[in-house]
Amino acid sequence: MIRRYTILLLIPHLGGGGAQRVIAQLARSLPCERFDVHLGVVTRSDLPGEKLPPCVRVHRINAHRVVFGVARLVRMVREIGPDLILSGMFHLNFLVLLLRPLFPLTTRILVRQNGMLSAGPRQNTRLERLLYRVTYPWAEGIVGQTSAMADEMKRILGSKARIHVLRNPVDVDNIRRLTERKTSQWADGGPHLLAVGRLSAEKGFDLLLEAFVTVRVEHPEARLVILGEGPERNLLESRCSALGLASWVRFAGYVSEPASWFADATLLVIPSRTEALPNVLLEGAAAGLPIVATPSSSGMCELIQGQAGIWLARDIASEALALSLKSALSTLRPGERFPHTWLEPFDLPEAIGKYEASILQTLAGVSG
Repeated sequence: MIRRYTILLLIPHLGGGGAQRVIAQLARSLPCERFDVHLGVVTRSDLPGEKLPPCVRVHRINAHRVVFGVARLVRMVREIGPDLILSGMFHLNFLVLLLRPLFPLTTRILVRQNGMLSAGPRQNTRLERLLYRVTYPWAEGIVGQTSAMADEMKRILGSKARIHVLRNPVDVDNIRRLTERKTSQWADGGPHLLAVGRLSAEKGFDLLLEAFVTVRVEHPEARLVILGEGPERNLLESRCSALGLASWVRFAGYVSEPASWFADATLLVIPSRTEALPNVLLEGAAAGLPIVATPSSSGMCELIQGQAGIWLARDIASEALALSLKSALSTLRPGERFPHTWLEPFDLPEAIGKYEASILQTLAGVSG
C-alpha cells in the first residue's frame, strides 16, 4: 500500500504575487491520493484568494504581518503534524527555519527561493546573505526556479547545499482557453501594450511610462494597460498624468486571471528592475504573446535571450526599453503569436511531476 504523506504548503497570503500563485497551483495540482495537502496562509489580504479543490484544507492565521503570527504558526504546525513543509517566500522561509526546533521532530522542510540576491537592493545583500548562511542549511532542500538561482545559492551556502531546480508550474491549456475566449478588454486604437505586476518600485512601471511617451511618437494610437495593485499606484497615476498619458494608459487594478487580457494584446511588457522569473512571463508565453522585457536577472536572461518573439532590452532604463518596444512594434504583424517552445518544461504535468518527485525524494532520504 502506498503511503499518503501530509504536506503543509506555507505562504504569506493568497492572491497577487507570483510566489503565491505558484503555491496555489501546487495546492491545486499535487495528487490528493498521494498527499494530504494543507495550505497555511499567514497574513490577512484584501485580495481574493485562489480557487482550491475540496481535498485541500486551508488554515488562516490572519496575522497583521508574518512575524506577528509566530505563536499561531507553531500551534498550526503541531496540530497538523506534517511530514513535510514547503515554504514559499524568502522572509517566511527564514522564520520557518528559525522556528524549526519547535516543530515535530519528524517534520522536514523544503524552502522555495523566490528571488536572487544579486538582483536585490545592494544595501540588503549583506544582511540577507547572513540570514541565508545561518538558516538555509537547516532545510532538507532548497527549491530554485533556474540554474542561475541554484548557482547563487551554492556560492552562498557551499557546493554541498541540497538544491532542486524546479520550474514554476504553468497551466498552459487553461491559459490558452482563457485567451481563446476572444472577449476584448481593450478600448479602440492600438497597438495594445499589456503589463502585469505589483505596483512597486522593483517592477519598473515608471520606466515603462517614460518609455511609452517615446513609443507614442511613432504609434500615437497605442494604448497601455497595467494590471495590478501596490503601494506606488498613486505615484504612478500622478506620473502618468504629468507625462500627458492619462488618456492612453489604464490602471486596471488586480485581476485574478491576467490571461483574460491576452487575446487582443499586441505584446506583453515586463519592465522590471529586479526579478527572479516572473509568472506573467510564463503565462504570456503560454498564450504565444510577443514579449518585451528588461534584463532584470541572469536566470531570466538565460531562459529567453535570443528566443523568437522576445525583445530583451540592452539594460534596465527607459531609453533601452523604448528602443526594444519600437523594434518589436515595427516588426510584428497584427495579432502575431509565437510558439515559445522553451516553455515546455514549465507545462503543468511536467513541472508538477518534478515537484512531486523532489518531495518524495526528500521524504525518502529522511526515512531511509
